[in-house]
Amino acid sequence: MDNQHSPHHPLLPPTHEQYPDTAKPSAIVSLAKWVLKLAMWVIFLVWMSVIFLYPSSLATQLFENWVQATQQSPFGITGAIFLTFSAPLLAIAIIAAVYLIVSHDEEPYNRKKIKEKPRWRLWTMPVLVEGPLEVVTAGELVGILVVLGYVFWALYCYTLRMLAADYFTHSTFKELSVVVLEVIGVRLGSIGLFCLGFLFLPISRGSILLRLIDIPFEHATRYHVWLGHLTMIIFTLHSLAFVIGWSIQGRLLQQLMEWKDVGIANLPGVISILAGLLMWITSLPKLRTKNFELFFYTHQLYIIFVVFLALHVGDFVFSIAAGGIFIFMLDRFLRFVQSRTTVDVISAKALPCGTVELVLSKPKSLRYNALSFIFLQVRELSLLEWHPFSVSSSPLEGENRLAILIKVLGKWTERLRGKILNDKAKQISSDKHSPVMTVSVEGPYGHESPYHLMYENLILVAGGIGISPFLAILSDVLHRIRDGKTCLPKKILVVWAIKTSDELPLLSTLNVDSICPFFADKLNIDISIYVTRQSQPPSEGEIQGSKVSSICPLSKGSNMSVLVGTGDNVWSGLYVIFSTLGLVFLVGFMDLFYINPFHIIKWWYKGLLFLLCMVASVVLFGGLVVALWSLWEQYISSKGTSDHNNDIENVDEESPKHSFAQKDLNSNALATSTTIEYGLRPNFEEILGSVSENWGKVDIGVLICGPSTLQSSVAKAIRSHNMGRRSHHPIFHFHSHSFDL
Repeated sequence: MDNQHSPHHPLLPPTHEQYPDTAKPSAIVSLAKWVLKLAMWVIFLVWMSVIFLYPSSLATQLFENWVQATQQSPFGITGAIFLTFSAPLLAIAIIAAVYLIVSHDEEPYNRKKIKEKPRWRLWTMPVLVEGPLEVVTAGELVGILVVLGYVFWALYCYTLRMLAADYFTHSTFKELSVVVLEVIGVRLGSIGLFCLGFLFLPISRGSILLRLIDIPFEHATRYHVWLGHLTMIIFTLHSLAFVIGWSIQGRLLQQLMEWKDVGIANLPGVISILAGLLMWITSLPKLRTKNFELFFYTHQLYIIFVVFLALHVGDFVFSIAAGGIFIFMLDRFLRFVQSRTTVDVISAKALPCGTVELVLSKPKSLRYNALSFIFLQVRELSLLEWHPFSVSSSPLEGENRLAILIKVLGKWTERLRGKILNDKAKQISSDKHSPVMTVSVEGPYGHESPYHLMYENLILVAGGIGISPFLAILSDVLHRIRDGKTCLPKKILVVWAIKTSDELPLLSTLNVDSICPFFADKLNIDISIYVTRQSQPPSEGEIQGSKVSSICPLSKGSNMSVLVGTGDNVWSGLYVIFSTLGLVFLVGFMDLFYINPFHIIKWWYKGLLFLLCMVASVVLFGGLVVALWSLWEQYISSKGTSDHNNDIENVDEESPKHSFAQKDLNSNALATSTTIEYGLRPNFEEILGSVSENWGKVDIGVLICGPSTLQSSVAKAIRSHNMGRRSHHPIFHFHSHSFDL
C-alpha cells in the first residue's frame, strides 16, 4: 500500500479554487420566502415572550383579563388558553408547509448564502465534548441555557408571589406547610406542562417543523431525551409536593384515590405519573442498553401518560401542551399508515464481512438524500421491532431502488443474516422454494438539505459500519460530477477506523469506474484506513472468500410509501392544514351542540372529549388527505411500473458493482491515494493539523458516523484547532451522523 500519506504528511494537496456560481431564486420567490419567514419569526418571538413572561404577576393578571374577556365565546376558557399557548405552534407549522413548498425547487446549497471566507456557526461548533450529554455544540448549549433559564425564572417569579401572599401571617406552621407545598406543586405542574408542550416535538420524525429548521430526527432525539429528563424531574417534584402535604394532613390514601368532577382529579394524575416514571426509569442509559426491548415496550405507555394527564387536569389546562402533542399525533398517524405497506425487496445479500445488504423498491417520487436513514421491520423476525439504518445508495444511483447496509451486531441482525443464508440454501436445493421476506419501512428521515453538498472541503470520519452513509455521499458526489450537476465538494478525506481487515471489502461496494471514471480532474479523494486490532496485514490464507450469498427477488409487495419523512411538500402541507382546521371545527361543534347545551362541567370528561377531538381530527380530516395522497401516489407510480420491473430484472447476484473480492484497494480506483495503517488508531489532532496547513483558509465540514467515543475524539480535536486557529487556517464544522434510537 502507498504509505506516503501518513498523519505526519499532507493528506491532500492544497488548492485555491473558488466556489462555483449558484443560481439565484426569482424575486417573487425570494419575497415570498422573506414574508413567510418574517411571519414565522414574529409569531415565534411573541409566543416565546408570552411563555417566558407568564409566571410574572403582571403577565398573569393580563392573561386572566384576556380569559375573562373571551370566556363568553363558543370555545370558552379552553379556546382562550389554546389560542395563547398552542395555536401559535400550529400556525408556524402551517406557514412552514407553505415555505417548504416555495423553497422546493431550489438546490439545497442555494438556500444558504455561500461565502468565500470561512465563518463560525453555532450549530457546528463543539463546546462540550465529554460528559453525560456527550458532544454539545454552541447552539445546543444556548438552547439548554434558555430552557434552564426559563425554569429558574419561573421558579423565581412564583417564589416571590408566594412570599407576598397573606397566608404566611394567618396560618399555623402545619397549615402553612401544607399550603406552601400545594402552591409549589401547582407551580411545578404549570412549568412541567410547558416543558411537555415541547417534549413531543423532537420525536415527531417527519414533522414539518423539524424539516423547516433542518434538524434530522437522529439529532432531535437527543433533545427529546434532555427534555424528558427535565420534564420528569419537574413532574416528580410536583407529585412529591402534594404527597408530602397530604401525608402531613393524614389523608394521603384518600387524596390519591380522589376523582373530582370539578377541579383536578387526583387518581388519573397518579396513573399518569406512574406511567411516566416507568418510561423514565427504563430509558436510563444503563437499563436501556441492557434491555432495549423493555425500554421499547414501556415507552408505549406514553398513550396512558397523555390520556390520564388530560383526565387529571381537564380540557383548558391540557390545552397548554396540546399543540406539541397534536403535532406528534399528525406524525404518528402518518407513520402508522406508512408502516402498514409491505415494501418490495429487490435483493438481499449476505456479505462475507458479516454485513447484509438489502435493496428496496421505491417510487420515483420519493425524495431522500445521501444522509437519510430509514426504520426497517422484517415481519418474519419480529412484528414489533423497528431498527434504523443509514441509506448506502445515492438518490441519483437508481430511480426505483434504495440500498442499505446492515452490520450484524445483535440478535435481530444475526437472525436476518441467518434467514438470508438459509433461504439461499433452500433455493439451491429446491427450485420450487420461493424465499419470502416481508419488509415494512418508515421514512426516509434525515436532513431536508444534504449539507454534504454545501462544503467544498469534506472530512468523513467513520467507525466500522459507519462507512455506510459515506459510501452514499461519495456515490452522490460522483454521480453529480458525471451528470454535470452543480457540486461543491472538491476535496474529500475519508478516515475509517475498523477493528479487523475483514471489513475492508465494504469499500468495494462503490465502484468508481462504473460511476465516473474521469472524476480525478474535478474531485480529489483520499482514504486513510486504520485497522485497530491487527498489527499486520492478513496473510493470503486468512483472506476471506469472495462468495456472496444472495437471493432475489424476495417479495412482490409494493413501492415504499412516500407519506413520511422528506415526502411531498404540498400533500404534507394539506395534511397539516386540514387536520388543524378539523380540530377547530370538531371542538367548536362539540361546544356548540353538546357541552354548552347540556351544561357539561366535569373537568376530566371535558379533557377526554378534547383529546378525542384531537384524535378524530387527525384520523378523519387528515385521513381524507392521506387517502387522496395515496391514490395520487399510486397513479404516479403506475406510470413507472415498466421501469421498475426492468430494474428488478437487471439485478445480478454477482454484479461487478457488488463484488467483494479481496484485492488491492488502489486497483478499484476508489481514490487518488489509499493508505492502511495496522495496529493504530487515528490521531485526529495530527490529522486536522495536517489538513490545517495544507487546505488553507476555508470551511471544512467534518462528518462523523460512529460510536460516542469516536465522536468525542473528533469533537475535541475540532474544538482545539478552532480555538487555536491562525488566520490562514480553516474552520472545522462538526456534524454528527450517528444515532442511538
